[in-house]
Parts: sequence; C-alpha cells; structure tokens
Amino acid sequence: MADVLKPESVALLSPDACDTEDEDLHIGGVEMTTSDFSQFSDTSSIGDTRQLVEEKDDGRPRSGMYVTSFNFINSIIGSGVIGVPFALRQAGFGLGILLIIGVALITDYSIFLLIEGGRLSNTHSYQDMVLVAFGRPGFYILTVLQFLYPFIAMVSYNVIIGDTITKIALWFSGEGDSMVHSILGNRQFIIFLSTLLVTLPLSLYRNISRLGKWALLSILLIFFILVGITVRLATFAKDIPATPNAWQFGNYNVTQAIAILAFAYMCHHNTFLIYQSLDNPTPKRWHIVTHGSIMFAAIMCVILGVVGYVSFTGLTQGDLMENYCHNDTLMNIVRLAFSITIMLTYPVECFVTREVIENAVFPSNPPTPFWRHMTVTLIIVFLTAAVSMSTDCLGIVLEFNGVLAAAPLAYIIPSLCVMRLRQEALFSRGNIGPILTATFGILVAIVGSILAIINAASGEGCSHGREMPYCLAKNNQSVFMNGSFSTTTMTSPIV
Repeated sequence: MADVLKPESVALLSPDACDTEDEDLHIGGVEMTTSDFSQFSDTSSIGDTRQLVEEKDDGRPRSGMYVTSFNFINSIIGSGVIGVPFALRQAGFGLGILLIIGVALITDYSIFLLIEGGRLSNTHSYQDMVLVAFGRPGFYILTVLQFLYPFIAMVSYNVIIGDTITKIALWFSGEGDSMVHSILGNRQFIIFLSTLLVTLPLSLYRNISRLGKWALLSILLIFFILVGITVRLATFAKDIPATPNAWQFGNYNVTQAIAILAFAYMCHHNTFLIYQSLDNPTPKRWHIVTHGSIMFAAIMCVILGVVGYVSFTGLTQGDLMENYCHNDTLMNIVRLAFSITIMLTYPVECFVTREVIENAVFPSNPPTPFWRHMTVTLIIVFLTAAVSMSTDCLGIVLEFNGVLAAAPLAYIIPSLCVMRLRQEALFSRGNIGPILTATFGILVAIVGSILAIINAASGEGCSHGREMPYCLAKNNQSVFMNGSFSTTTMTSPIV
C-alpha cells in the first residue's frame, strides 16, 4: 500500500508539478513520468486532479440521495430492458429470473469495487483509476472498451428505431397500400431520416445537460411500456400458440442471457460522474443510492421480463416490440413512445463516445474547435447508422455488446484494478470477491462471444421484420420481409 497514491501526493499532479519534464512518478506500483499525464485532457485524470488541488469547492451543483438515485436509475434503464424477455427465453424461465437477480447483485458489488478502486488510487474517473493501476497500456485498453460500449448501444438504438417506425408506418397506412409501398416502409430509410432530423442535431450539442429535462420522461415511458405489455398479456396472449419446452427451468444459452442482462444493467461508464454529483458522498449514502437504484432496476427487469416472456414464451424476440402485430393500436402507441425515448437517449451515448475520442486522439486542454466537434460527431453518428442498417436483429446486437464491452467494463476491469491497487497476496481473503467477479466476467466474455457468433450466423432469435405467424392467422395483413412489404388483405386493427 506504500506506493498507492495518497492524498498528500496529489500535489505531485498539480499544474506546477506537471511542468517538470519527464519527472518519474511511482503511482500504485506503476512507474510513470509526468509526460504520461500531460497527454490527457482536462476531462481525464489531469482535469479531475487539478480540481482537487486548486478548488476544494468546484461550484458544481450537488444532489440529494433521491435525485442522485433517479439519475442512476435513468442511466441503468435503457434499450437493454426491452431484451430482458429474450434473456428469459435463452436461459430458461426459472433460471432466467434467478439470473436477473444474480446479475443485479454482481453488478451492485462491481459498482462498489469501482468506487473502491477510485478511493485507493485517489482518482475520480474510470480512466484515471485504470491509468494509476495499469499505466498507459491499461488506459488505452479501457479507452477502446469505453468507445465500443456506447457505440454499440447507439447501433441498438437505431435498430429499435428502424424496427418500430416501419411498423408504425404500416399502421398509419390502414387498409390502403400507399404507405406500405412508400419509402417510409423501408427501415434503412427510416434510420437515415431519424438520424438526419433528430439524433444528429441533438448529438451536436456540446453540453449534454440540455437534455437532462427528458430523464424523468424516459422513466415514465418505461412505466407506460410496462402497462401496455401487461394489458396485452391479458387480452392477446391467449391467441399465441404454445411452444415446446416453454417452461423448462434452464437452457444452454445461459451465457448469452447473462450478456443481455449485463447490457441492461450497464452503468459503470458514468458511475464516477453520478458519485461526484451526490451531496456529501459518504460510503453509507452512496451504498443507499447504489443498492436502491439496482434494486429498482432489478424489479423493473423482473416484471417486464416475466410479463413479456409469458406473453410469447418460445416465440419471444430479441426486441420484444417485434412480437406484437403491426395493426395493434395500443402497442403502436407503445412503439412510438419507446422510439421517442430512444431518440432522446441516443445523444447521451454519442456524447460519451465523442469524449473518449477527444481524450485519446486529441489530448489538449483548449476547448475543442467547432469544426472538429462537428466532424467527429458526423463520423460517429453516420457510422452507427451504417452499421445498424446492416442488421435488424436486436438480440444479437445486445449479446455482442454484453460480451465484448459490458462484461469487461462491469466485472473484469474493476476487479483487477482493486486487486492491483490493494497490493495484497493474490489469493488473500480480501481478493476472493474480486477474483470471483473477474472470473465471472471472463467466462461470460469468452463463452458468450462464441455462442453469439454461432447464433448470428444461423439467424437464431430474429424475425427480420416479418409479421409473426399468429398475427397473420388472426389479421391476414401485410408482411414486412427483407426490407420491404408484401401485401395481403388487412382486417380491422387490434385495439
């Protein structure tokens, strides 16, 4: 513990100290020079440490536990929650419910490890903690992962928008064919249009706080979605054909289910930010915020997962909205509400991705020039749009993001950092929890990646925009397939 950065040694990173050329620093047992720190922008380690040295009170607004918990819940609940019913299909109904609770508990513990790592290293961001623990190589590995996670999340948002708006377009067409055969029935065009008119303009904001007023609306819309699928469970589930082994306790796709749930619970990339926003962030107050937020998110996941899976059992899709008929009035309203929520959530992830690029590629203290800000934003936004146009399978997107990014960010890296910073014997009693958490994350990442690739190649779990067979049998309506519609006769809408 002698080499770990202590409070009094923070002065080494003050602006004056950073002017010394290549002075050797020993932090957390890692030898670095001041030039290693000078390359990072004020949004990274240098910025946070300078704020500690120069200002005891930085003037930033602080929030009580209720508001902080609300912000934390809002950061957890996102597009991943719509894939929870599919996770129950992959893991089996009984085991799936246990996994929702189990992954929530592991996530709660990993958040504790993350903040513990920040305390041990005297840092106040994820990147800083890894920099202290593993030096520049660790910093760059984390940078790649921090880029991948929000990037893939944005791809999933576009997939949802493309899937849902095309069905709303069919709904608006009624019994006529005008909308069915129009360009609005093409999901690629819908993704392009929503990008150009909504997500790109919002992503060009420099200050993401301008979108903060929509946080409450996002959670309220999740409640509305839950009410909608519950109503349909009572009125529509009886028309869904039974599937074999629908109620078996466990299934072999457990790791894929865990990957989806890891994506659903993922909040580690902004945990430090929320922690610093808490007024008087004592361990006791932070634990209350963490436990309460994770518990609320777990309850929402269990309810939505069970209601969604019970409605469709073995026919449950990676995007639950894909299971509902195109002419279902209530669910089309739910689809529209969810699409709006996703469009307004997209810029938050774009903001994170852009900052990661700025810190890694353009490490400078002056404000980002407008031309570079716009160029980086355009590249990110249109690249995610292009990737999302190539797939309409949300389940696969969620699985890959869970195994490639969420598992390392949430379970592996925090555990390794804490063990490195504690500098205790590897198999000491204090390292048992971190070792188990890291092992869990490694197994999920390796096995989940293999199974996700196999299922992606076989197309398992994707409807590819087709109307579900039970809807065709009931309504005899148009079919959306392979990017276009083939039309039959459509009867009155479901209300």
